[in-house]
Amino acid sequence: MKVEIPTDRPVFEGEIATYWFEDNGILVSLSKSIKRTVENISGNVALVKRITNNQPVPLLIYLKNSPVPDKATRQFSTEQLPQIYSAMAMVSEPGLAGFIMKILFKLKPSPIPMKSFTNVQQATEWLKQFSPKPINS
Repeated sequence: MKVEIPTDRPVFEGEIATYWFEDNGILVSLSKSIKRTVENISGNVALVKRITNNQPVPLLIYLKNSPVPDKATRQFSTEQLPQIYSAMAMVSEPGLAGFIMKILFKLKPSPIPMKSFTNVQQATEWLKQFSPKPINS
């Protein structure tokens, strides 16, 4: 799955992902193939809070294969999700997102609405219901 990083808007580089906002208010994450740790997840949460002004936003994440994180990292990641995202649509090759969801949420359900897709347009349409509404509407 080839994803083009836009050149017409701010792009934010993090250790585990590259981020940018679409015009519809959805945050896009292009995940990197590195092992997640409590330390790099903490840094990523701080980055996302900075670029979203500390407001949970809908996330469209393009997943990449990466090493399975340890239990402490999975637990920490799950606890951080509702602080930074209002919903998450995971786009990947068939099977990958489902595998990741099984690993992360084996014992407890996801703390935010989360769905996996193989089609970007379907993922975006689903996420729009979680986008902040314009103030003057």
